[in-house]
Amino acid sequence: MYSNKENINILTALLVAHGVRHAVVCPGSRNAPIVHNLNECPDIKCHPVTDERSAGFYAMGMSLATDGPVVVCVTSGTALLNLAPAVAEAFYQHARLIVVSADRPLQWIDQLDGQTLPQADALGRFVGKAVSLPLLSAAAESSDAAEERWFCNRLVNEALLCDHAPVHINVPIAEPLFEFTVPSLPVERKIEWVPADVSPAMLSHITRMFMLSKRPMLISGQPMNPNLDEAVALVADDERYVPDFVLYIGGSVVSKRVKRFLRKARETWIVNRSGEVCDTFMNLTRLIQGDGRLVADHIRFMTETEPHPFIQLWDELLARVRRHAAAYEPPFSKMAVVKLFEQRAELACAGSAVFHYANSSAIRLANIYAHHPVFCNRGVNGIEGSLSTAAGFSVVTDERVFCVIGDLSFFYDQNALWNQNLRGNLRILLLNDGGGGIFNMLEGLEQSAARDRLVSAGHQATAEGACLQNNITYLKAANWEETERGLTTLVQADSSRPIVLEVFTDSNEDRLALKNYYRQLLDER
Repeated sequence: MYSNKENINILTALLVAHGVRHAVVCPGSRNAPIVHNLNECPDIKCHPVTDERSAGFYAMGMSLATDGPVVVCVTSGTALLNLAPAVAEAFYQHARLIVVSADRPLQWIDQLDGQTLPQADALGRFVGKAVSLPLLSAAAESSDAAEERWFCNRLVNEALLCDHAPVHINVPIAEPLFEFTVPSLPVERKIEWVPADVSPAMLSHITRMFMLSKRPMLISGQPMNPNLDEAVALVADDERYVPDFVLYIGGSVVSKRVKRFLRKARETWIVNRSGEVCDTFMNLTRLIQGDGRLVADHIRFMTETEPHPFIQLWDELLARVRRHAAAYEPPFSKMAVVKLFEQRAELACAGSAVFHYANSSAIRLANIYAHHPVFCNRGVNGIEGSLSTAAGFSVVTDERVFCVIGDLSFFYDQNALWNQNLRGNLRILLLNDGGGGIFNMLEGLEQSAARDRLVSAGHQATAEGACLQNNITYLKAANWEETERGLTTLVQADSSRPIVLEVFTDSNEDRLALKNYYRQLLDER
C-alpha cells in the first residue's frame, strides 16, 4: 500500500516512468512517507545512508556508474543543506542526481516550527531545475483541485526532463504523515523530450503521427491564428471539431476561449527552440526541441498534397467565419477602423509591410481582420513597450512598419517617439476611446463604480502634443470621412518622418460593435 499523500504518489509514479531505478534514502520522519513509497515500489531499489553529506555522494556515484538518474531523499530542515557539496560536484560532472526533500507546509516556514527553513531554492544555481510541489487539496473533484493536480504532474515532469544537471524536487507534506492506504500508484502523464534539432527522421515521425490521427490540428501561437476564436465559439459542444492530436508550434495564444477548447484534446506535442515545457493546453505529452516553422511548413505541404477530412471540416468552418467578418459592417468604432485599415494596407502594401499590434483590444481585432503575420508583445501581455518595440523594429528595416495601438498603451510608452533615429517608415494607428476599452468587455465589472475612472483610467488626453514635440506628422479623425482620408495618408503617403493617425471612438459603441459581431455570428449557427 502507498501513502495517501497525492503529491507523493504522483512523484513516485513519474520517477518510475522516467527511468529511476535507484534511490539513496536518509532517515527522518517528514520524509518517511516518501521513503515508504520508494520502498513499496518494485521498480526502485532503496539504499539507506544515514549521513546526508555522504548520501549525496553515494547517489552521485551510482548515477555515474549507471549513467542514469538516481534519487537522494532527505527529510526537512538542515538535512537538505548537507547535500550541497555533493550537488555542487554533481553539477560540474553533469550527473543526473534527483534531490527529493520533504518539507513542512509553506505557512509554517519561519514560524519557529521544528525543522523549517526556506527549502525551495536552497541549492541555488547548482541545480538545473528546482520545483516545489503543491500540497494538493482534498476536494479531488473540484476544478481547482484538478488544476492543482495538473500543476503537480507538470512540475515533476519539468524537473525530470532535465538530463544535464542535478534537480531538486521539494515536497511539502502536511500531517498526519503515516497513512498508507492507497493500493496502487496513479497512472500519470509522462512528458517526453526529444533533444536537439528536428532531424529528417523525427520530421517524418511527426508528420506520420499528424496524418494518421483522426482529428489532427496544427496550432501556431504568435503571430496568430486568424478567426479561430470565432470558429471555436461556433463549435460550442460539437465533439466533431475537438482534435485528438494537437501539434503546437509555440507562441502565445491570445484567445482564452481557444485555450479552453484545446484543453479538450487528448494530447499535444509542442515544437520549440528553447526545449522548455510549455503545457498551455494541459495535455502535453511530447516536447520536441527544434524549429517549429520547419515542421509547420512540412505539415502544410503534406496536407495540401493529401487533404485530411478533419482539416477540411475546419477549413469550411473558418471560411464561414471569414465570410461573416467580411460581410459584417460595424458602426464607426475601433472595430470598423481596424477593418478598414487592414483592407487599405493589404491593397497598398501587397505583403511588403510589417505589422505590430499592441495588447488588449488591438490584438483581438487583429485576430478578426488581419490575415498576415503580426508582431505583438504577448510574452507577458503587459501594457508597456508595444510602441517602443515597433519603433525599434522600424529603425533597422527599410520596410514600412505599422503599429496599431490603444490609447493607454500609447501614452504609457510615448517616449518611444523621443528618438532621433526614427524615420518615415514608422506609421502609427492610435485608437483613442478615452480609457482602457478592454475593461468595458469584462462581464460584471460594470457593477463597480471604480471601473471608468480607476480601472479603465478614463482620460481626455490626445497625442497631438507629443507628436508636435517630437516632429511627428499628426493626423486626427472622429468620423468616417476623416478616418478614410487619414488612413489613405497613413498607408500610402511618402514621408521622411513617422506619421500618427489618432482616431477617436466611443467606448460604448466599441463594445456594442464587437458584441453584435459575435451575436450575429452565433445566430447563423
